[in-house]
Amino acid sequence: MTTMDSQAVQTAAADSPLPTREELVARAEELQPLLREHAARIDQDRQITDEVIDALTRAGLFKLTVPRRFGGYECDVRTLLDVTAAIAEGDGSTGWVAGVVNMCNWLAALFPEQAQEEVFADPQARVTGVFSPTATSRKVTGGWRMSGRWYYNSGSSHSGWAVLGMPVTDEKGEVVDQAMVLVPRFELSLEDTWFVAGLRGTASNCLIAEDVFVPEHRVMSVPRAIEGDVPADHGATGLFRTAFSPLLAVGLAGPQLGLGRAALKLVTEKAATKPISYTYYETQAESVGVQLQVAEAAMKIDTAHLHAHRAAADLDTAAARGTDLDLLSRARVRADTGHAIGNLLSAVDTLVHVHGAGSFADTNALQRIWRDLSVAGRHAASTPAVGMEIYGKLLLGVEERITPFV
Repeated sequence: MTTMDSQAVQTAAADSPLPTREELVARAEELQPLLREHAARIDQDRQITDEVIDALTRAGLFKLTVPRRFGGYECDVRTLLDVTAAIAEGDGSTGWVAGVVNMCNWLAALFPEQAQEEVFADPQARVTGVFSPTATSRKVTGGWRMSGRWYYNSGSSHSGWAVLGMPVTDEKGEVVDQAMVLVPRFELSLEDTWFVAGLRGTASNCLIAEDVFVPEHRVMSVPRAIEGDVPADHGATGLFRTAFSPLLAVGLAGPQLGLGRAALKLVTEKAATKPISYTYYETQAESVGVQLQVAEAAMKIDTAHLHAHRAAADLDTAAARGTDLDLLSRARVRADTGHAIGNLLSAVDTLVHVHGAGSFADTNALQRIWRDLSVAGRHAASTPAVGMEIYGKLLLGVEERITPFV
C-alpha cells in the first residue's frame, strides 16, 4: 500500500460513524450463546476457539481502543468495561483476553507514529503483552538487542504483536531506564506453561526472545508514560489522554464484573427449582437464609459496578477535558478497582455456598466461573489490599511509595 493509499484509508476510517456504547455492548451480548456453547471446550483445550476469535473480530470487539484513523473505535474506559463484562458473562477467559488485547492495543497506540503504522497496518491487529522487565538488553546502532522470558502472556495464541518490558541500557551496559517495547509475534517463540486452576482458556503462556532487535521507534519509557509523557500525539483530549497506570488496573475489572453477573444469574435461576437437601424446602427460593445471602451477593456485585464505573468516569472525564488526574484521584481509582474486585470475590463465594456442593460438578458452569474469578481477582495490577494501601497512605499524608504504578 502506498503512502497516498494509506492516507486515504485513514481519512475514510476517521470519517466513518462510530458505534455507540450500547451498540457495542449489544454485539457482545449477542455472542453470549456462542461463548457459553464453547466455554467448556475453551477451558479444556486451554485456549479460545478460532470460531470465537473470528466472531469477536467480525463484531469489532478487538478494536475498542484502536485509533480511529486506523479503523478503530477509540472508545472510552466505561465502554471497555461494559463490553468486556458482557463478553465475560458468556465466558471468562474470552472476556479476559478481549480486555487484555484492547488494553495492549491502547498501549501500542502510545508509541511513535512509525510503530503505530507497523502494528495497525493489519486492520484486525491484536496486541498482547507482559510489562515485567524480565529481559536483558544491549545497545546497538539504531536500537537494542534483547533476550528474555515473559510470563504470562494472555491471548498468546491469537496475537500478532507483543508489548514487553525491557530494561534500557546505554553503551556501557548500564541500565538507564525501564521501557515497553513492541515486537512482532513471529520474532518470539512460545513455551506452553499455562497450567492453572482458572482462566485456563487465556493461553497465558511464556514468550521468549533470543537476541531480537528492537528499533528505537518501538521503545517507550515506562516512567515517562506513567507521568503522561508518551511519544504519540493524538490530540489534547480523548482516550489516549487517559491516565496510564489507572487504565491498566481498571481495564482488568470489566471481565470480573461479567463473571459476577453470570454467577448471580445462574444461582437465582436455579433457585426456583433446586431443593435444599435435608430440609423441608422444596426450592432454595423459599428459604429466608437463601434470600438473605442472594440479596447480600447481589448488593456486593452492584457495589463492584458502582466503584468500577466511578473509576472509569474519573478517567474518562479527565481525558475528555485534556486534564491530568492528580495523584490522590489516581490512587482512589486503584482503591476503587481493588474494592470492586474484593466485593466480586466475596459475592461469588457466597453464591457458591448457596448453590451447594453441586457447584463443583464438571458439568456446572458455576465452578468454572468461580475458578476464573478466583484467578482473575489475584492479578497484581488490581490486588485489593495494594490499592487500599496506596490510597490510605495518600489520605494520611504518608510519603512512602510502594509502587510507581499509580
